Amino acid sequence: MSSADICVITPTVRNPEFIETYVENAKEHGFDLDRLFIVMVTEDFCEKDEMRAMLDRLGVDGAVFGGTERDRWYEENGIGEYADIVPAASHAETSFGLLYMWANPQFDYGIFLDDDTEPHPDFDFFGDHLDHLGATKTVEHVASDENWVNVLYQNIEEHGLYPRGYPYSAMDETIATKEDETSEIIASQGLWTNIPDLDAVRILMDGDLKGQAQTLTDTDDFSHNFAAAEGNYLTVCSMNLAFQREVIPAFYQFPMDDNEWDIGRFDDIWSGLTLKKAADMLDKSIINGFPLCIHNKAERSTFSDLNNEVPALELNEHFWEALAEAPETAEDYIDAYEKMIDAVDAYDFSDYANDDFIDFTVEKMKRWLAAIKELDRE
Repeated sequence: MSSADICVITPTVRNPEFIETYVENAKEHGFDLDRLFIVMVTEDFCEKDEMRAMLDRLGVDGAVFGGTERDRWYEENGIGEYADIVPAASHAETSFGLLYMWANPQFDYGIFLDDDTEPHPDFDFFGDHLDHLGATKTVEHVASDENWVNVLYQNIEEHGLYPRGYPYSAMDETIATKEDETSEIIASQGLWTNIPDLDAVRILMDGDLKGQAQTLTDTDDFSHNFAAAEGNYLTVCSMNLAFQREVIPAFYQFPMDDNEWDIGRFDDIWSGLTLKKAADMLDKSIINGFPLCIHNKAERSTFSDLNNEVPALELNEHFWEALAEAPETAEDYIDAYEKMIDAVDAYDFSDYANDDFIDFTVEKMKRWLAAIKELDRE
């Protein structure tokens, strides 16, 4: 293992070469590459040896985990019985990267990247994220009468966009803002230019059948960093996200795609809700805005995404309400997550479609904590 203190986690099956743009950005801004360890989570049908050769060529430490390597890692680390908490062939395989981080305490920070992005040239990508983590900063705090903050609120009068995962019942909110000092920042969410992160219904309403969007974003849509006020929720997208190691117990990427309901697309959305609730319970903060990345989402059928999202759209309208029922304080992130599990388990979802998916999810959340605790004993 290298001496790196930052674990960069990316799920990739189609474009592993994207990581070169982030390495180049680090070089351009004088960021120490020795701090980075890149975990590429992929599948056995991909060119894993070529990925390893690419990391060597780029001069960065890292590891490539297909299904075979993940199964071996689970067994070697004594958690083979918990392998099912990470769904197969899903973006939520980022949870494996979190387990890898937790088992290697040299990593103080994690960064999620998606393989359809590149760093925006105006920003020192790694440096700007790391400047946030662990700090306190005076930034705009945003609250709304719906207890939800649209991360694209800054120029909404022009583009009218709401991101993937934002509840439809919380739209047309009235916001209030004030400058205030954050608590300790435990996560830094960078936003995105070019193709916005929208759900399939909103993409269709925007007139796009290829899974992208007709309304694009650019740097003029983002003027400053901000935080969602305590008690307010927001969408968290894992394509451009940095976080402190300590949040991992409360940051499980939810079990999408590999389930009998064919539910997908909410792994990072629901994990973002638990992260925000944990931050509020522990008097911590999440900052949003910079550094930006460029989102070059590949064309695909909008209706394919719709098929993955529809089975849980109604649950998404209420999942955050269940989390809101959890206590306002906790001792640590494990305690916070245990209290959230109890709140979700106690909430009545019976009036909503596919409510039994919640039972499935609660069981996975419990097993996530069990795996975390097992790794602590190693």
